[in-house]
Amino acid sequence: MSTKFFTNREHNTLLDKLSAIFKNRSIAEFDVLVGYFYSSGYFHLRPHLESVNQIRILVGIDVDAIVGEAQRRGLALPLGANPQQIEENYQQRFQKEIEKADYSETIEQSIRQFVEDIRSAKIHIRAHPSRNLHAKLYIFRPSNFNEHSGGEVITGSSNLTAAGMGVAPYSGNYEFNVLLRDYEDIKFATDEFERLWEEAQELPHTLFVQTQRQSHLRDDVNPFEIYIKLLIEYFGSEIEFHPDNVTDLPPRFKRLNYQIDAVAQGLALLRRHNGFFLSDVVGLGKTVIAVLIARQYYFQNNFPDYQSYTLIVCPPAIKDNWHETVNDLQLNNVRIITTGSLHKIEDPIKYDLVIVDEAHRFRNDSSDGYQTLQHICKSPCRNGNDQKRVILVSATPLNNRPNDIRNLLLLFQDANASTLDIPITRFFAAASKKYAALTAEHPQNLADQVKALYEKIRHKVIEPLTVRRTRSDLIAHP
Repeated sequence: MSTKFFTNREHNTLLDKLSAIFKNRSIAEFDVLVGYFYSSGYFHLRPHLESVNQIRILVGIDVDAIVGEAQRRGLALPLGANPQQIEENYQQRFQKEIEKADYSETIEQSIRQFVEDIRSAKIHIRAHPSRNLHAKLYIFRPSNFNEHSGGEVITGSSNLTAAGMGVAPYSGNYEFNVLLRDYEDIKFATDEFERLWEEAQELPHTLFVQTQRQSHLRDDVNPFEIYIKLLIEYFGSEIEFHPDNVTDLPPRFKRLNYQIDAVAQGLALLRRHNGFFLSDVVGLGKTVIAVLIARQYYFQNNFPDYQSYTLIVCPPAIKDNWHETVNDLQLNNVRIITTGSLHKIEDPIKYDLVIVDEAHRFRNDSSDGYQTLQHICKSPCRNGNDQKRVILVSATPLNNRPNDIRNLLLLFQDANASTLDIPITRFFAAASKKYAALTAEHPQNLADQVKALYEKIRHKVIEPLTVRRTRSDLIAHP
């Protein structure tokens, strides 16, 4: 039994219906009335519209955005949107569409084609000022439309969006529509569309053209500018921190580019991952680098309500060295304690940055010292909106068991919401299980298998979170 109704199941979507109509009918005029329109829906329909002379799209306004803006500014709720609000609303919506669109040649060409169709007047788009426009109509008319010429109208639940049209992977909605071919139905729908069209506001083509030109799809970007943008996005503020900017080092300190580079890299890792391993080999100045980072972090975090403090934890034998470096670099917002005095920290919330020297001493998560240090590192900052930053200073962060590095990692990482590309708990559980099996079996190629296991940890965990140079690096890369 045939029916005029159809859903979006089993290759019977709105897009399938629209494609079949354009393929088998000579359509000269195509009118669309929808509450919500996204250009993503038009992208998928565009290949079928080459022979259509006139396309008119009538849409409703985004009431929630307009009302929300009025509330934010403390204004009375608008009875209807004014012309400027309507244009701004659609410009912002189209801009977000471009920003969120997948990167592909097809998507880029579709967006450009959409803007060109508007500019060339193949498409006219109007926005109706009514809050209550929720109807969906798709009207197909041949040239010289009359009671003998034929035509179609579809109405139902589907908006002109990728989801409404049933385009995978956005086809999770259940849609229910009806296709009518009687002249009286098409004429009634056309008359209603014409009435609403006259009440609506034209969206000028310049709105869409300007939005494209302000996006990454603008036409005047050359390859060199794209390359510079890539460097800015990848390295962030590291490129703004040049060694020549460090001009206030004490006389006995030599300005070494590799140390200043480490400061910039460390600051970036603090912002991205809340902490990192400072693992330059012995003699390359890890203490100086850490204090320079602490000083730069203090100046970059202009807390309006309180002074930022740094806590330095170190073995007793090198406490004087830390005091000397801190005093030489004139950093007065620091408290230095020894590894055995962690229990004396009564106000961990006071500190925004924690520096732990010889951090590999805290690899055992069952020790009292580790538990106390983790409590300090995971306690909130005084502003309540930020997480502590942690610098773990150690030339040998990776010791024996995989769980050693996991325990250090959890001083600044959330096991269930890591900033790395791995689930920390599951990743290290698998690594520890494999490590235990390897060490229990004592196979002939044990060293090679353990090396392969640690190679994965090094690639997934150590490299993204570590600043490390050797003397060989400095010789090879002056």
